[in-house]
Amino acid sequence: MTIAEILLQDYDTEMKGIRTTLERIPETNPEFKCHDKSMPMGRLAVHVSTLPRFGINILTTDELDLATTKFPDMTFVSREKLLADFDALSAEARTALANSSDEHLQKNWKMSWGDKVIADAPRSLLYRTMFFNHVIHHRAQLGVYLRLNDQPVPPLYGPSADDRMGF
Repeated sequence: MTIAEILLQDYDTEMKGIRTTLERIPETNPEFKCHDKSMPMGRLAVHVSTLPRFGINILTTDELDLATTKFPDMTFVSREKLLADFDALSAEARTALANSSDEHLQKNWKMSWGDKVIADAPRSLLYRTMFFNHVIHHRAQLGVYLRLNDQPVPPLYGPSADDRMGF
């Protein structure tokens, strides 16, 4: 099995759970925050839905300079837009991963802010830590937001208290 084939097993499972979480984001309260330091729910949901773009970048470029990168608009519009963005970007990220050879994944990828290097390590490591673990972390945060807004938390690694039969 190639590195990409192994990573795709996890990718498909996690992307399904992320989509299920995004399907449950309420449209009525996008400015809800768990804490003053927390990101508003709508913005966090947009971040999660568009994070596959970062995975694409790691897999298809040699580096990213954040000082010259235009950041995407993080304004919550609708659940429909979240899902459309997520579906398109996660499919593109999956294709990029499936097309990545072991050699390509072992080459270094670099992220910087101008002259300041933030990360310079094997692409496979940065794909997992900076994109894959990152999006899973934020999906978990959205689970808390759902609970605090009386929305059903989806079953991800087993049944949830809200969806015992949906697992």
